[in-house]
Amino acid sequence: MRPILMKGHERPLTFLKYNREGDLLFSCAKDHNPTVWFADNGERLGTYRGHNGAVWCCDVSRDSMQLITASADQSVKLWNVQTGAQLYTFSFNSPARSVDFSVGDKLAVITTDPFMGVTSAINVKRIADDPSQQSGESELTITGPAGRINRAVWGPLNRTIISAGEDCVVRIWDSETGKLLKESEPEVGHKKPISSLTKSADGSHFLTGSLDKSAKLWDSRTLTLIKNYTTERPVNAVAMSPLLDHVVLGGGQDASSVTTTDHRAGKFEAKFYDKILQEEIGGVKGHFGPINALAFNPDGKSFSSGGEDGYVRLHHFDPDYFNIKI
Repeated sequence: MRPILMKGHERPLTFLKYNREGDLLFSCAKDHNPTVWFADNGERLGTYRGHNGAVWCCDVSRDSMQLITASADQSVKLWNVQTGAQLYTFSFNSPARSVDFSVGDKLAVITTDPFMGVTSAINVKRIADDPSQQSGESELTITGPAGRINRAVWGPLNRTIISAGEDCVVRIWDSETGKLLKESEPEVGHKKPISSLTKSADGSHFLTGSLDKSAKLWDSRTLTLIKNYTTERPVNAVAMSPLLDHVVLGGGQDASSVTTTDHRAGKFEAKFYDKILQEEIGGVKGHFGPINALAFNPDGKSFSSGGEDGYVRLHHFDPDYFNIKI
C-alpha cells in the first residue's frame, strides 16, 4: 500500500473531508487556503482563496456544489466548489472552529471559540438555496460549555446537535430549542480535552478522540458509551470505516514537545483498531510529525491522513486489508 503524497499546503493540516461520492477530497490547513484534490490519484484541482487565517474545518454539501469553511479569521465562508467563488461570508466576534451541514444541507452548525471576553458558542445558520438571498442571522445560539468547543455535528434526523471540546464532556442539545438533553458522565467520559469527533456513515453512533490517549464510541441518541480504544499517545484525529468494523486513530505529542523528545518517541502513525473487539490490528506510518486529520473514503477502500508536516497522504488499501482476521 504505497501512499500518494499530496503536497499543497505550507502549514500543518487541520481537517480532511471527502464528498459523498468519494471522488473529491477537501483539505484544510493553517495556511489560509482550503484545497480540493482528486481522491483517486491525489491530483490537486484547486484552492479556495479568501480566508485570512488558519482554516480549522470544512464540510461539503451532498450534491458537491457548496463548500463551507471555518477559519481563525472569525469568519465562515460558503464557496462554489466548481469555480472557487465565494458565495457568502458569515462574520463572528471570535475564531470559527467547526462547521457541519445538516442532512439536506438546509442548515449548518458552526462553533466559535472563546475570545477576548466572548464565550464559546454553537450557532445554527439557515443556508439559502440561492446564495444572493443568504442571511447572516443565527436560527439558534447555544452557549454554556467552558473552553473551546472543538467539534459540533448534527445528530439523527437533525433533531439534535452533538458537541465536544476542551471541557472533556460530550453533550447532546435539542436543535430546535437549544436545551441541553444529555451529557457524558465524568466516570465514563474523557479525562482530557476532546480533540475530534466523527459520526458513523448511518449517524447511529459517533467516535470521539481525546488528549487522554483514548477514543470512545458513543450511541448518538442515548449517549451510551459503547466501546473504548486506548493508545499510548494523545489522539488528534479519528475516523471510522464505512465498510468494515475498523476505527483509525491518529495523533502524536503536542507540537511544543516534539523538539525535546527522541524522533522515535513521537509514534506518528495511524493506528487501526477492530471496532468491536477494541484490539489494535495494524498501523500506517509515514508522517513526520503528529497526525492532525483523518478521513475515510465513503467507499471504505481508501483513507487519507493529514499531518503537522503539511502533507496529505492518500492510502488505497491492498486487497489483503479486506481479509484481516483477528
